[in-house]
Amino acid sequence: MPKIEPALTHKYGILPRAELRKATVVLSSNNLTLSAAAAFMGCSVSTVTRSIRRMENTGDVFDHPRTGRPTVYSEAFKLKLTGFYCQTRPFADAGRWTLRWAEKHLSVYTETVGASPPKSTIHRILKENNLKPHQSRYFLHITDPDFFPKMEHLINLYRNPPDNLFFFDECPGIQILKRLIPDLRTDSMQKRLEEFEYIRNGTMNVLAFFNYADGKVYAECQADHKTDTFLKVFKRHVALCSGTEQIHYVMDNLSTHRSYPFCQVVAELSGLQCPSENELDNLSKRVEWLMSTEKRIVIHFTPYHGSWLNLVEFWFGIMNKKVLNESYGFADELMKSFEAFLEEWNTILAHPFRWSYTGEGLCKKAIKRFTEILKCSANKIETSSLTKQLRLVTNLFEQYFSEVPLEYWERFFAVFRAHKKTLQNTIDNEVGPRKKENAEKAFEILSMTAKNYLLETQITTV
Repeated sequence: MPKIEPALTHKYGILPRAELRKATVVLSSNNLTLSAAAAFMGCSVSTVTRSIRRMENTGDVFDHPRTGRPTVYSEAFKLKLTGFYCQTRPFADAGRWTLRWAEKHLSVYTETVGASPPKSTIHRILKENNLKPHQSRYFLHITDPDFFPKMEHLINLYRNPPDNLFFFDECPGIQILKRLIPDLRTDSMQKRLEEFEYIRNGTMNVLAFFNYADGKVYAECQADHKTDTFLKVFKRHVALCSGTEQIHYVMDNLSTHRSYPFCQVVAELSGLQCPSENELDNLSKRVEWLMSTEKRIVIHFTPYHGSWLNLVEFWFGIMNKKVLNESYGFADELMKSFEAFLEEWNTILAHPFRWSYTGEGLCKKAIKRFTEILKCSANKIETSSLTKQLRLVTNLFEQYFSEVPLEYWERFFAVFRAHKKTLQNTIDNEVGPRKKENAEKAFEILSMTAKNYLLETQITTV
């Protein structure tokens, strides 16, 4: 039998119709029977016959042009339907359309888009534009006005790590869940079946220290993560380190991590006299003292909403998949499983997590996202969140102006000007005097910044 070119051995059903016809003609011309050619290409014998006949009569296998059925829905209608489905809600700022619900709604209120299409048409039009408005995902918005200087500090720390660098955090409130029926695991089942109903058997807290140098973890299971518990675990970890070398810790902004008792413990372990409580009478003073490099133990704090900058969070994600998805009847069972995983990690699985993110593009994203929030929901922003956002934008403008493209700044200030009255009303309606004062000050500063920017832009343009 003549050799068949490899190009013809394509997956069945993937070839376009014209290419399929070409292939069948080639196969039949190589002394293959019609049935053999049809079987090889995954089509019927009549398709092979028609392809050969068309090649003999016309010299090619392409279809002749067809007029086709006239278009039912215009492009203008498709845009209107897409806007209705993706940009409106069933109730006043609430609810979410489904295909069946939208079909029934439009069948009654045809004037909304000018027609009453079936749900299959709605689905096809959305699919053409790769739109999936039924899907959503969480995002962590930047709220710390000093987020970027704090992030730069941590990134520089990761690029030039000290000898003893540890990442600490708590994984609190882990529920100990016992399934009423054990999981089903049989040879015939491709997936594990889990019982829906469960019994709660209390909670557990994991306090963990991740070593940047080798990826090993020191962790303890505790019934709570109160200040006393945290201080005891912290002391035990420090005792495992060298008594002479400086130790650096990265942790979040939990009040326990910035309390005066923690300052006392750090001073004690550093062999220093702790400043008096009057000297460290507010949060900023305690943070400044804890971050001071003039002592044995140095604390580095992540920004607010910057937990992703703490590498131990990645380890918690691994632990969650390996340990916490199982069924446990008692706290001891969970602790036993966790300790077994911890030993396995430190013995076999441990490896350093190397940080590579530089923060590039994040300033632009922060401005773009706040612009969209103002544009869509300026009247829904809570006052304290608004204050933080106004301060963040002001700091970005003063310190990171070049990191954001000019068109992003122009768009932001245009949207900010358009919604100034709405934002002012939100601040005026604030009942908390302290919140109101902070918001007014932040709003005034950013308004002045916007005014100066627009004046400079006009001068430059002229």
